[in-house]
Amino acid sequence: MRKGANVQVPASAVRVELGWQAGPQVPDVDASALLLTSGKVRSDADFVFYNQATHPSGAVRHEGKRTAGGTVTDTLVVELGRVEPEVETVVLAASADAGTFGQVPGLHIRVVDAADGTEIARFDSEDATVETAFLLGELYRRQGAWKFRAVGQGYGSGLAGLATDFGISVDEPQAAAPAPPQAAPAAPPVAPPPPPTGPAAPVPPPPQAAAPAPAAAPAGGAGTGAPVRLTKVTLTKESPTVSLTKQGGTSGTMRVNLNWEVRKQFQGWGAKLGRAMALHGDLDLDLGAFFELTDGTKGVVQALGNAFGALHQPPFIQLDADDRTGARASGENLTINLDHRSEFRRILVFVMIYEGARSFANLNATVTLTPQAGAPIDFSLDECTVPSRVAALALITNQGGDLVVQREARYLVPDRGVSPQRTLDHAYGWGMNWTPGRK
Repeated sequence: MRKGANVQVPASAVRVELGWQAGPQVPDVDASALLLTSGKVRSDADFVFYNQATHPSGAVRHEGKRTAGGTVTDTLVVELGRVEPEVETVVLAASADAGTFGQVPGLHIRVVDAADGTEIARFDSEDATVETAFLLGELYRRQGAWKFRAVGQGYGSGLAGLATDFGISVDEPQAAAPAPPQAAPAAPPVAPPPPPTGPAAPVPPPPQAAAPAPAAAPAGGAGTGAPVRLTKVTLTKESPTVSLTKQGGTSGTMRVNLNWEVRKQFQGWGAKLGRAMALHGDLDLDLGAFFELTDGTKGVVQALGNAFGALHQPPFIQLDADDRTGARASGENLTINLDHRSEFRRILVFVMIYEGARSFANLNATVTLTPQAGAPIDFSLDECTVPSRVAALALITNQGGDLVVQREARYLVPDRGVSPQRTLDHAYGWGMNWTPGRK
């Protein structure tokens, strides 16, 4: 499609795929959607993005990223039949993290029928330069039916600027105000000086003073509740830990997502394992978690043995489903109930290869922890250089009531005849008894 063109959308639900080519120095890109009435959101809840993944109506959902064949895709699902009648337009936007869209090759948006995957529309952005946010397209009502329009409007103010334009209240860190100029040092006075009275001696407001009232939201805008937070956290070897409390993730649920891609090119030692991976058929990775509660209870949540856990009773951790092929766009997920965070002593999130490969070699995997309230936390796994079939992903520990997430990204090699779970148990000192299991 060309910019400004439109097309009918005959499907009752669509998947919106924002895609681009991955590569060195290419910034991360995020998809988002805004539900508009008379050109503005009704509240901050009408903004669906990585920190606010589901609209209250359930009509729009952010499903996250997936990499395949060098193309990264961030996906939104829009159930058009569930969009509230007063919503006239669903804006489909993109934002670049720590870079500009001039650095993002192959940027495009596809609208496909969610039922059968049939492509309804595609718009390729070809003229991006210094923009840090893009309004790529929009779904809008016209005479009782839905249409898609290719927009291609860029913003230099990032996701915050784009969201603010549509009435979202954004909570972004502000630069500290410059300190007032200090007078040159003088000899110590023999007596306390009188309190200053002139304008040259500014006095900061007392701590209990109320903050200035926020500016009124535009007509039809948000202006209610806490402002939306756009921050994200990436864990690295150099900075491997983060406090959930400091990020605002202290209540509700936290989704732990594992997504992966099997690289198609193999070299050296990995070539033999890569060929073995192909010969074994579909790669089945299993996400799981060891847990230890403050009352001493220990256990494991995993697909093996159908130990899927429970969200509202101990262990307050639940595995959503078993993705046996990696075909689902959402990968593997487990959910942790942060309302019971005081009952956790520690949680070890792990992944193991159930079948389809002998090692994690040539696997491109990303782990994302998304609290219901607070910034998402993500990290990538390192390249595997050992014949490992089990990896520790993240260790979550209760430190004085605060849950601290630590990136592990640690590949382990079981001894002959020792299960992956027992290997993890030994490495982290969990002290559980193990029996053979199946799924």
